[in-house]
Amino acid sequence: MSSNKNALIRYKTLDKCLKNKYKQYTLEDLIDECSEALFEFEGKESFVSKRTVQLDLQNMRSEKFGYEAPIEVYERKYYRYSDPDYSIHNISVNESDLKAMNNAVQILKQFKDFSMFKEMNGVIQKLEDSIHATNQKSIIHLDKNEQLKGLEHIDVLYDAILNKKVLNILYKSFTARESSNFIVHPQLLKEFNNRWFLICFNKEYMYNLALDRMENIQIEEKIQYIDRNLDGDEYFKDIVGVSVSPNVAPRNVVFFVDSSNSPYIKTKPLHSSQEIVSETNEGTIFKICVQLNFELERLLLGFGESLIVHKPRKLRLRMEEKFKGGSLNYQNLIISDDEQ
Repeated sequence: MSSNKNALIRYKTLDKCLKNKYKQYTLEDLIDECSEALFEFEGKESFVSKRTVQLDLQNMRSEKFGYEAPIEVYERKYYRYSDPDYSIHNISVNESDLKAMNNAVQILKQFKDFSMFKEMNGVIQKLEDSIHATNQKSIIHLDKNEQLKGLEHIDVLYDAILNKKVLNILYKSFTARESSNFIVHPQLLKEFNNRWFLICFNKEYMYNLALDRMENIQIEEKIQYIDRNLDGDEYFKDIVGVSVSPNVAPRNVVFFVDSSNSPYIKTKPLHSSQEIVSETNEGTIFKICVQLNFELERLLLGFGESLIVHKPRKLRLRMEEKFKGGSLNYQNLIISDDEQ
């Protein structure tokens, strides 16, 4: 169970004890009650330390979580609320809070049909009921596609990462003639350009496996899981997309964008390292520091004739080759009379 869940159970237990008018609770009693509550939820012995409960009481007294609970110690040993009608569940919510919560509910509702969020349906409904949420249409619309192939795998992959399970994945890439089995240690789930990928490794090799190419997934119970403790922000910091090459250094990519399109690059940088090198009436020269990969090429090609790669030479030649190939395709295109 997560530490946040444990804390919530402790706060709820302390609140129940502190508002009990018919029983006196010492600090040791509160510790025992919290330990017993965690045991009921987890099904195993859970000892709560004296310091943990003291910090919980301090947090409840403070403004940290908005409680400001009136906890007092009487007869130098017993704990209770000085206001007998107080409870952490009776905290008032102002109109501004309600509007903010209502906006959050509208965003959450967009995920109700997404498989990994289905268990949230009841929670969202409770939120709507408790804050009297309106049935207004969502003002914020998130880009999502529940029909994407492979989304049905997210639940099992998410659980495997959470519970540290090794997987045997039957996988067929777009270029492979036959499917292959990958026995992998799953580490992260990554979404890019409306596709989902599993970041995993087998022995010393890292893979990013597209969920839409997975045909079957089995858990390998007999193989011990190895946790690489991957930090997604750190792992993906030098790339665009999902293809990371651990032994390849990032390169300075310098490119020109014409004046009509450079504002789009300025306001939506291609990478966090993006800098402006120079600027004229004709356009802007930008620089990013990233690894050269397939996703970067695709992104740059998407700007068409408005973008020119200056450096590195290898990437510039690749872009030139792609554009020449595309131009040749159009030159050789035969249009039928019906299509004209």
